[in-house]
Amino acid sequence: MRLALRLARRGLGTTSPNPMVGAILVRGGKIIGRGWHQRAGGPHAEIEALHDCEKRGHRAQSATLFVTLEPCSTYGRTPPCTNAIIDAQIRRVVVGATDPNPRHAGMGFEILKDAGIKVSSGVLENDCIEVNEAFNHWIVRRTPLVTVKAAMSLDGKLATVSGKSKWITSAEARAYGMQLRQGADAILVGINTILADDPSLTWRRQDAGAARKRTEPGRNSSRIHQHRLRRIILDANARTPSDARVVSDKEAALTTIVVSDLAPKARLRELAKRANILVAPLDKSKRGAFVVQSSKFKVQGSRFSPGPPPPTLNLRWLLRRLGSEEVTSLLVEGGGAVNASFLLEGLAQRIAFFYAPKILGGREARKAVAGTGICDVSNGIKLSMVNWRRLGEDWLLSAHLV
Repeated sequence: MRLALRLARRGLGTTSPNPMVGAILVRGGKIIGRGWHQRAGGPHAEIEALHDCEKRGHRAQSATLFVTLEPCSTYGRTPPCTNAIIDAQIRRVVVGATDPNPRHAGMGFEILKDAGIKVSSGVLENDCIEVNEAFNHWIVRRTPLVTVKAAMSLDGKLATVSGKSKWITSAEARAYGMQLRQGADAILVGINTILADDPSLTWRRQDAGAARKRTEPGRNSSRIHQHRLRRIILDANARTPSDARVVSDKEAALTTIVVSDLAPKARLRELAKRANILVAPLDKSKRGAFVVQSSKFKVQGSRFSPGPPPPTLNLRWLLRRLGSEEVTSLLVEGGGAVNASFLLEGLAQRIAFFYAPKILGGREARKAVAGTGICDVSNGIKLSMVNWRRLGEDWLLSAHLV
């Protein structure tokens, strides 16, 4: 099962909105086939293992199948794996985790048992559940699993008082950040991040040596799929400059600019030529405090002046919309205000905070978590499953939000 999990993780960034699954066929104490789900719409792990078994010149009859997730029992993009398992006359199936979909959970087990196949489940169950945390969240709630990621100094600053932020953290920390992007379907930032940093917000392929370390030694180590990351920009007043990277590079078709109905129509027409435009409702609970006239924003060259606070977009609506578009995992790399919105409104499930051994100071320096804050310490956001990891000279704090 541990080997099946290693195979499953090869699907990172390529299987969504399907889960990552690995499978191993064993007979007489020897592995006769192995496979993993490589991409959405492609063969499932069980089918890949059966194909591999055939290529090796073996038959799966009377073999034991180890698979990290309950075999599917319904027709989707592909036929049910339970049919293929029964047709192959497999003797026993050992499963890690049960299908998280309440409509299908346990159905695969019953079908296999009815066919006379011995079924065991719950082997390394927690590990098998964890590998598909985003899929499990999405399949039940139909909204993406949200991770808030930030790289900061020890005193919680994203940049110096002059706005410089490259590079606060080390190369090792930045490489790990790329792995987080690879595991996400979409990345989200606010307009202030676009105006301040003009980021590309792409997943960049790691060097061949690093890539090989993340795959199983000796088997298809060169098979690294390209991961195309959707880019979501919160920009209520359509202030995204026309020459910003996210709307002018070769990945511009993957960019969605989320605006409000207050955005200037001329700006929307211009941006719609370069990227996707999504008009989101405003958060009514904050509307009175933040509604401003869009005419107050003035162009200065290719950039817009900061102006007064923009309208507040309804993030719950946005998450439901992204979920309906099969976005199972969302990585929030916004500035302090965006990070605070997701954290303080209970919209995030995980954090990934990178800390560099530096102190920047500055009352006006950009904070990793801004917003209005919490008045009572007892109401502070509590974390669980807290884990610290050393990355070069930096530290990564990863945790779940209670």
